[in-house]
Amino acid sequence: MRTFVIRTFGCQMNKHDSERIAGLLRAQGMRAVGDAGDADVVVFMTCSVRENAVERIRGQVASLKALKTGGRPDLLIAVGGCVGQQEGEGLLRALPHVDVVFGTHNLAHLPALLESAARTRRPTVEVLDSSDTFASDLPSEREHPWHAWVPLMVGCDNFCSYCIVPYVRGRERSRPIGKVVAECERLAADGVVEVTLLGQNVNSYGRDLYGAPRFAEALRRVAATGVRRVRFATSHPKDLSPETIAAMAETPGVCPYLHLPVQSGSDDVLAAMNRHYTKDSYLALVERLYEAIPGLALSTDIIVGFPGETDDDFAETLDVVRRCRFDQAFTFIYSPREGTKAAALTCSVPGDVVHERFDRLVELVQASALEKNRAYVGTVRDVLWEGPSKRDESMLAGRTDTNKVVHAPCPAGHSPQSYAGSFCEVGIEAAQTWFLSGFLSGSLSGFLSGARRA
Repeated sequence: MRTFVIRTFGCQMNKHDSERIAGLLRAQGMRAVGDAGDADVVVFMTCSVRENAVERIRGQVASLKALKTGGRPDLLIAVGGCVGQQEGEGLLRALPHVDVVFGTHNLAHLPALLESAARTRRPTVEVLDSSDTFASDLPSEREHPWHAWVPLMVGCDNFCSYCIVPYVRGRERSRPIGKVVAECERLAADGVVEVTLLGQNVNSYGRDLYGAPRFAEALRRVAATGVRRVRFATSHPKDLSPETIAAMAETPGVCPYLHLPVQSGSDDVLAAMNRHYTKDSYLALVERLYEAIPGLALSTDIIVGFPGETDDDFAETLDVVRRCRFDQAFTFIYSPREGTKAAALTCSVPGDVVHERFDRLVELVQASALEKNRAYVGTVRDVLWEGPSKRDESMLAGRTDTNKVVHAPCPAGHSPQSYAGSFCEVGIEAAQTWFLSGFLSGSLSGFLSGARRA
C-alpha cells in the first residue's frame, strides 16, 4: 500500500484543506504515515502570509532533495496552498525536485496531478484562478474524530494593504446556509462535539449570496444541530454586527471566545492598513462585547513596525492592549508581501526599533493574559479533553469554552488519550500565562464548597 505524509503550515483553512487532501489520498487506497522517510508522497500545504513562514517551508521542501537523490527517485513531492497559488511554476525554478505544484482552488485534482507526475516523470503545475466547489464537498479524514472544521466561505474582499490573502484565496464566496447546517447535522450524528466555522471574515458571511450578511443566523442554526460547542474564526471588527453579538450572548453552545484582530491602535496606521475602523470605534466595540457577554475571552492580532509607524503610533497600540484586557494576542513583526499595496511603501521602521517595540508589546500582552487567567483560579470549568499534554504525556490537556488550555493529572489506570473528545468538570487551582492547572471532578468534593461554578 502506498503511503503519504501531509505537512501543514498556517491558518485553520489550511488545516481543513489538509484533512480533505488526506481524505482524497485515503480514497485512492493510500495510508498515512508519520515520517517523510517512510512516505511515497509528501504534500506541503503552505502559508504565504509572512516571509519567515515561506522561508521555513522552502527549507523543509529543500531538505527532501537528499531523499530523492539518495535512493528514492520515485518519491513524489507536492507543494500546495497559498505559496503554490502565489508562485506556481516559479517554485520549480527554486526547487526543481518538486513534482507537483497546485493552488488553493484545485484540491480535488491532486490525485490526478500526482498520477500524471508519476507516469510522465515530469513536474506538473496547475494553479486555477477560482473554483465552483468547496473543499468541504470532498472526503475528509479529520485529525480528531470529535472536532471538525466547517468553512462558511472562502476568500476575502477587504484588501488590507499588508495582506496577500485576497490574491491567493480569491474574493469572498459563501456556501449556502442549508449546506452548512446539513454538514453540521451529519457531523453531530457522527459524534463530533465541537465545530469551528471558518472564513477570512465570517462576519460578512452570506453577503454575496443573500445581499446581506447572515452570520448571526448561521451561528444560531449550527448551534441547534446538536453540536455541543461552536467556535468561529476570524472576525473583522468593521463587520461585527449587533445581531452577531446577540447570537453569541443568547445561543447555548456558541463559545464565549472571540478572535478580533486590531492590528494597530493608531488611526493613521489603521488607515494606511485599509482597516476601515478607528481606535475609538474598536474600543467601543470591545466595551459592548464585554457588556453583552460576561466572561468573554478576547484574542487579537497585532502587527509591529508597519511602514511609517511612529513612537506615538505604537504608544496607541499599547494603550489598546491595556484597555481591552486581551486573553491572548498573536504578535507579528511586519513582513512585506510582494503584490500588496504596503509592499510599495518606502518609510520602513529601523529593525532595532521594531524589535524593541515588539519586546515591549509581548511583555504587556503576557501580563494581560496572566491577569485574565488568574480570574479562573477557584472556579469549576467544563473542559473538553484533547488528549495528552505536549509537555508531559502523563497529563491531560484540554480547553474551556473560552479557549483556555487546561492541564490536569490523568486518573490512575487511564491513559490521557482515552479521554480525548470527552467533557469533564475541572477545578482550577493555578494559573500560568498561557494555561490553567486543575483536577478532575472526581477529586472536587473538598474544592466545590468554596468554588465558583463558571
